[in-house]
Amino acid sequence: MSQWVDRILSEFPADLARLWIVADPDDVLLDEQVLSGLRERGFEMQPFEDGIVFRAEFEERYRSAWDRGEPGPSRALILHLRGTQVDDLPWDYRRQARRVSLSLSDLFSKLNHTVVRQLGSEMWPALFEAQAEHAHQSLGENATKEFVLTHIFRISPHLITRPEDLWRELLRIHYRELALPPVLANHISQVVGKRAILKRLPVADLFIQKSLALRVVQDAWYRHLAKLGIVGSRVSEPAPPDYVAAIDIPFEHPDVRSYVDSMFLEGTLHPLLVQSVPAAIPDWAKVGLILDPASLRNLVVDGIKALMAELPMLDALHRDWSHFARRLGEVISRFHALDAAQANGIKDSVLALQSSADERLREWVAKHYADLPSLPAAKSPVMVHHVPRFLSMKRGSGESKVALLVFDGLAVDQWIQIRENLARHSQRLVFDEGACFAWLPTLTSVSRQALFSGLRPREFADSIETTSQEPALWSRFWLEHGLKANEVLYRKSIKRNEDLPELEALLSQPAVKVAGLVIDTVDEIVHGAVLGKRGIAKQIDDWCDSGFVGKLMDLLLERDFRVYITADHGNVEAVGSGRPNQGMAPETRGERVRTYRSEALIAEALAVSPLSYRLDIAGLPSGFMPLFAGGRSAFVPAGNQVVVHGGVSVEELIVPFVKVSYLS
Repeated sequence: MSQWVDRILSEFPADLARLWIVADPDDVLLDEQVLSGLRERGFEMQPFEDGIVFRAEFEERYRSAWDRGEPGPSRALILHLRGTQVDDLPWDYRRQARRVSLSLSDLFSKLNHTVVRQLGSEMWPALFEAQAEHAHQSLGENATKEFVLTHIFRISPHLITRPEDLWRELLRIHYRELALPPVLANHISQVVGKRAILKRLPVADLFIQKSLALRVVQDAWYRHLAKLGIVGSRVSEPAPPDYVAAIDIPFEHPDVRSYVDSMFLEGTLHPLLVQSVPAAIPDWAKVGLILDPASLRNLVVDGIKALMAELPMLDALHRDWSHFARRLGEVISRFHALDAAQANGIKDSVLALQSSADERLREWVAKHYADLPSLPAAKSPVMVHHVPRFLSMKRGSGESKVALLVFDGLAVDQWIQIRENLARHSQRLVFDEGACFAWLPTLTSVSRQALFSGLRPREFADSIETTSQEPALWSRFWLEHGLKANEVLYRKSIKRNEDLPELEALLSQPAVKVAGLVIDTVDEIVHGAVLGKRGIAKQIDDWCDSGFVGKLMDLLLERDFRVYITADHGNVEAVGSGRPNQGMAPETRGERVRTYRSEALIAEALAVSPLSYRLDIAGLPSGFMPLFAGGRSAFVPAGNQVVVHGGVSVEELIVPFVKVSYLS
């Protein structure tokens, strides 16, 4: 445990009380490792966002069991209050509960509270340790900024005096996805801007906007090659618009090129397709070139080796898995772009990587998945049911019109295909990319309803086996967050260009502030797949070449919508292991999961399906018990090759979450 976790857990001796009230205005308690530590001590946590919902949960699952002398779901329950108004809570809670107050101002007493509040919560553990070791007196605002930059990001703005210094730090930050907050980026800009050689650069924007920084690096790379006499065709990335500054980057400097070659390997940067290369070109630059068909294959092979060496461990954070899933998606997408002969030669290596990652993820899910629903969504949604709340916060911060595009069944590697196609056809689009977790089991009726409702599956138990309530759930969320019925739009079955005129008419209505749109095409392709995910990749390319996705983006962006893309689940290639032969059918039949209402039935299914396994998923309705197909198997006739979803794999469980905008 870190000092940060130990400090917070010290407030919760295990045997003092069954009910706790925590006043936590800064969401200190909603730390992934803290929640895991609380769970190990026998604590469960429930947010107090809706008094009626909390009351029903508390009475049904906890108090009734405790009154009978039974342990209930946990030894103790924490009522988590995102504020300080404890006296506004019902009297019976206050009477029996032990109270705890947590705040950043108390925990970071030597640092400026205004600065600390603008940092991401993922920085707090390291910052807490740095404060204990290095902060010997109270620091003001600028001193706190310098302290955080030095001890958390390892950046000293006053030492950035040359272009290679700046680009070394920029590339390091974006390669490691450290997400420099605006308060710190603006401070660096103020310091660096005093240097004549750097003052014309948009330093703050380059630190804050990864998509802008990568677009500038990509263009600078192509111009750098041109100066070396290398001419070729751009892979995926178009020429930047005229309003993107032509900024030269010192690629020759070893501190810069060490990050550039890694970005080419991962797919963050795109190589140049060339016919020939001058003999004098240095070896390090060749990673940014595709000399022949074998070059792309070599990029895939190198990517597989890198990912195998960096599989997240059991104590990894959810951010580690999100980052890994995106890197894996880049490798799989490149693999599907190879011709059949090249792909067959490395197919076993790809499968070994996928299988190892899935096995590691399954172990991680068993220990940590239960903590994800409670994590804060202010910076980015961790799970799909956080998305509506995240969008509501975005509306509150100035994005008055938002559109959520749910690409049903879209895996990360397939999103990358769509992204690359959009990049080829539009110079204006930029993508701020992330990922979030679907709900288990990764079925449409479970995860997509959670996505549109903002609820955990337990809270829509009556409709968990259908999607018919999605429009009502989406509308209800927004009505509860201050919108009127005519300001909320929901549409599904949007697939092709001929669907756009009707959608355009709906989006053109001045009243519409929020749009939730289901794009069904990928799921339709997946369920009709006969040639595996490589065949699906070709069909997705053909669909994108029709221009539908680009037109949909323009349709929304030109009407001032802020556009967010995600999926309810992904998909995975699997091999049939046979269907459980039972006298009574399960409640839900899926290729990768079956759900049961009876302990006896699920035990029977386990006995006849040796590859299958159970997971207790916090947040599912009581009596809704999933049985998952093990490994990369499926509940279909033995030996059948299928592309399916429902289970626990990186490609099914971790889905893209992307903001699409015009480059400005």
